[in-house]
Amino acid sequence: MLKPILLVEDNPKDLELTLVALAKTNLANEVITLRDGAEALDYLYRRGAYEDRAFGNPAVVLLDLKLPKVDGLQVLETIKKDPELQAVPVVMLTSSREEKDLLKSYRLGVNAYVVKPVGFKEFLEGIQDLGVFWAVLNEPPPGSAKPKRSS
Repeated sequence: MLKPILLVEDNPKDLELTLVALAKTNLANEVITLRDGAEALDYLYRRGAYEDRAFGNPAVVLLDLKLPKVDGLQVLETIKKDPELQAVPVVMLTSSREEKDLLKSYRLGVNAYVVKPVGFKEFLEGIQDLGVFWAVLNEPPPGSAKPKRSS
């Protein structure tokens, strides 16, 4: 069974563009979209609206930095401090070019920090590359099945 991609993004335009880009990669992974950090933590910990979701962690978490309720850095910190979640790759997908955000993300254990490209074409290409890398090319930790790409 393929692990889903967890996309946490509050900007409707960026969310739509990211979903379009991921769809163009023909990945078979389901993309779960959430709008804030609190919802992301509820999903990961199977709480609230997500208490009945299937067991297992996502293949990757694509996480916006500036989120309502609980920001991306707090979500990242929670994931990387939890032995059950810390092996889940987290990609900070943000418009922030601030050095303090970049440094703090890496200090907290982010796997990659990607500044959202401004141009439409560049945005689509960047997200497609991210999706293929993290869902197909990246080797998951031992004990988890390597996802397959659909054709």
